[in-house]
Amino acid sequence: MVEDRPRDHEGGSEGGGDSERAARPGDGDGEHWLAQPDVDDIELVKVLHALGDPVRLRLLKVYADGEQYSCAPDVLGLAHLHKSTVSHHMRIMREAGVTATRVVGRGRYVQLRRADLDARFPGLLDALIKALP
Repeated sequence: MVEDRPRDHEGGSEGGGDSERAARPGDGDGEHWLAQPDVDDIELVKVLHALGDPVRLRLLKVYADGEQYSCAPDVLGLAHLHKSTVSHHMRIMREAGVTATRVVGRGRYVQLRRADLDARFPGLLDALIKALP
């Protein structure tokens, strides 16, 4: 698992245990990345499983714009879901290598790992995003 992988940053606060967090070297301000697979370890079956849920497809659509998001359900258009449910979906996506989560203090910021996914599975994200309603 790599803690300092992401190149792009999306905001969000995702739940997760302290055992999943590891500080990056030089992070004196408490900023760090949650554990995620290295680009070479991202598996297609795990990515497809992570995106095989309507809520996670909704998150993909939100994250596809390259912006940063908090994990507040209302910000993500998921106000009908409990925050812990949204955090669960974010964890599934991160562990599959679809997203990366940066922790700053008590805030968490989620981003789509677009460059990594495009390098590993060219055209996959474009096809999925184009097919979304």
